[in-house]
Amino acid sequence: MRAGLAYFLIVLGVLAGAVMLRIYDPLPVAGLRNLVFDGYQRMSPRPYDPALPIRIADIDEESLRRLGQWPWARTVLADLVKKLQAQGAAVIAFDMVLPEPDRLSPEAMLQRLPAGVADDRLKAEIAKLPSNDSLLAEAIAGAPVVIGFAGTENSTKPLAAAKAGFAFAGDDPGPFVPAYAGASQSLAPFGQNASGLGSLNWVPEVDQTVRRLPLVVTVAGKLYPSLAAETLRAAFGASSILIKTAGASGEESFGASTGIAAIRIGEIEVPTDANGQLWPRFTPSDRRRFVPVWRILAGEVPDAEITGRIILVGASAAGLLDLRSTPVDAAVPGVEVHAQAIEQMLTGAALSRPDFMTGAEVLYLIAVGGLMAFLIYRAGAAIGATLGALTIVGVGLASWLAYAKLNWLVDPVYPTLAVTVLYIAGTVYLYLRTEGERRRVRHAFSRYMSPDMVAELAANPARLKLGGEIRDMSLLFADVRGFTTISEGLDAERLTRLVNRFLTPLSNVVLAHRGTIDKYMGDAVMAFWNAPLDDAEHARNAAEAALAMLSSLDGLNRELIAEAAAAGEPAKPIRIGVGLNTGSCCVGNLGSEQRFDYSVIGDDVNVASRLQDLTKTYGVSIIAGEATQKASSDLAYLPLGAISVRGKLTATAIYALVGGSDRANDPTFGMFHSLHADLLSAIAAGDLDRAKSLMPELRGLALDDLSGHLDYLSKRLEALEAGWGATDATGSFAGMTPPSPG
Repeated sequence: MRAGLAYFLIVLGVLAGAVMLRIYDPLPVAGLRNLVFDGYQRMSPRPYDPALPIRIADIDEESLRRLGQWPWARTVLADLVKKLQAQGAAVIAFDMVLPEPDRLSPEAMLQRLPAGVADDRLKAEIAKLPSNDSLLAEAIAGAPVVIGFAGTENSTKPLAAAKAGFAFAGDDPGPFVPAYAGASQSLAPFGQNASGLGSLNWVPEVDQTVRRLPLVVTVAGKLYPSLAAETLRAAFGASSILIKTAGASGEESFGASTGIAAIRIGEIEVPTDANGQLWPRFTPSDRRRFVPVWRILAGEVPDAEITGRIILVGASAAGLLDLRSTPVDAAVPGVEVHAQAIEQMLTGAALSRPDFMTGAEVLYLIAVGGLMAFLIYRAGAAIGATLGALTIVGVGLASWLAYAKLNWLVDPVYPTLAVTVLYIAGTVYLYLRTEGERRRVRHAFSRYMSPDMVAELAANPARLKLGGEIRDMSLLFADVRGFTTISEGLDAERLTRLVNRFLTPLSNVVLAHRGTIDKYMGDAVMAFWNAPLDDAEHARNAAEAALAMLSSLDGLNRELIAEAAAAGEPAKPIRIGVGLNTGSCCVGNLGSEQRFDYSVIGDDVNVASRLQDLTKTYGVSIIAGEATQKASSDLAYLPLGAISVRGKLTATAIYALVGGSDRANDPTFGMFHSLHADLLSAIAAGDLDRAKSLMPELRGLALDDLSGHLDYLSKRLEALEAGWGATDATGSFAGMTPPSPG
């Protein structure tokens, strides 16, 4: 009960922390969310519709080449306004601020003339000319023009009064919108004569990507529309803009003042975020929006491209430094961002996060997190992970469908992070709770078994049976040949190091094949299979381990040969003999009350030890008992005859294990196996001439690893010819055979 209460408190703490963190919404979480939303836009951007009534009078590189460097004389801009008005533009909006008098105006140029260049009469005539600024102000007064300003952090001279009126539905929106202390604005005559006055500002993200555009700002505490909102108001001929905040009629705020929900301009209601910002669904930059200024002034643009359209005047020329990054483009002209904002408001395709979305995401997180925590506790981490994976896939799919079908932005990032943290917390707690029991199991068996098998026992303690029990097992004894000769001349330190060097790879092989190391006996190692864990393939695993032992010594022998050559000493490579047997044994914790080991005893253990001794006589590396051979008969075995074992009335067949299944299927080995069987049959029948005639054929097959066994057979044939021994019907040698292990 106490463990369950602790788990409940941990889950509750994680969920509470996740909810609080979501409300705080730190920058890393918001940044990841933005990256996902940017990816959605790149995958499925809004397609551009050239029929939309927005065009950009583009100050491009060619216009600068034809009309001169920027800034142009205000008369050029005045001509542009008049030309656009004459062609029937609905609204002309300037994505620029003109705060200084025109330096190319006649009076300004007169002041820069050197003294004595112009006489009083010329000066008087120049003074009669209208200024370029007045000509532009006059053109603005006669056309539907919107002028931009840029909000600043510093308070300067007061900004002209807004042209738009504002109406509120709900709370005062002022505290929520971007606020500026002052503004950089165009000359007073321009603002006074314009039909609209709009902010050019956008609120930069950390990565300087334009994702949202404010539709309303405050300057010195007074509300002003953005350039896009003001342009649209002027196009509709509306006198005011309606701002709806959460809590207004039809808006959900759960009793809280959560900011702006939508802005109504004319007949269009535009959903916004809480700060009154539009979240455009961008299109890739499209040159069909742009009409070069030089072509307009040259009269080369048809009326159909201008009449009834909203014309934004801005620059795409790189040298004018009005480039912005959007989710779908690394760099686009800033004026195109304003154009896309107006398109979004007209089409209603802007992205939005409904004001209930954060609350819905939090409720979803609590519900799914609680369910996953319950499943982890009741069904385990795997079931919890499955639910977590399904949750991640589900919220990702729901987020994408909401974007693609509804233009809603549903956060897939935070639920994923929160569910992951909850899963980690739950599984870590359960792990720590069970680690004590697993640690006890590891401590008890780490001396006997491979780490993998110890881990398997720790993960499934029910499979562990302490005490003695009778089991069908496979045994292995491996011993170094000629160790006395190898150790001659070595001091204790070098001898110990050598023993460790060859016992390490032999032990690794046993562990890698799911064996249990019983003990080390000087230069020998004993191991067994099928205890304490069940192993249905224990005989085969033991046989394959024996073969792998031979291979594992190849690298060590190469090192020993190289070291001996470097020291000018004779090489002493390591060779081993291995005995294998399978049978019924007693296994368990054996010893005294003061000290015990997990070990195995029984007649079949002794047989395995004796088979290891017989490898020296038979000239082979591995000898296996009949039960082992039958359980792994697809490996390459050679019959050696039979031996008598103490406690058994009949002789036991033994076999030389000389390779894996690939060698068993090798045609050359198949021929050797057949000739070898014929030779044993000939000896059993007393046909020594036939047996002798087969020896050249066997040697001719050039199986080098069996040459020692052929030497053994040759010597036995010689002994039989000399009358020193006889054979029985099995082909085993009577009298000349090694002592019986029984």
